[in-house]
Amino acid sequence: MIIIHDTFICKPGNASKLAKKFKEAMTGMPELVNIMTDMTGQYNRVIMVTKYENLSDYEKSWEKYKPDSPEMKKMDEAMAGYHDMYQTGMREIYQVW
Repeated sequence: MIIIHDTFICKPGNASKLAKKFKEAMTGMPELVNIMTDMTGQYNRVIMVTKYENLSDYEKSWEKYKPDSPEMKKMDEAMAGYHDMYQTGMREIYQVW
């Protein structure tokens, strides 16, 4: 099993807004584990945690978001304006033992 952390460093005042946007956009997605905001450490962080059986399943999960797919259109609508809410980000992929 693998766990993925997508971390976004938000502009001040936008972390809770971005977390809410992710939560609404990803409702019903079985791979979503948690959406978290920081309580200690670096400020203004939103971390989206997803879980997959393996890297192949992770890669396959992106196929539904190809351009012009109904899923991509829905995601685009739900996530409109999110690029303006964060400054930078990163992705970490962990192997669960």
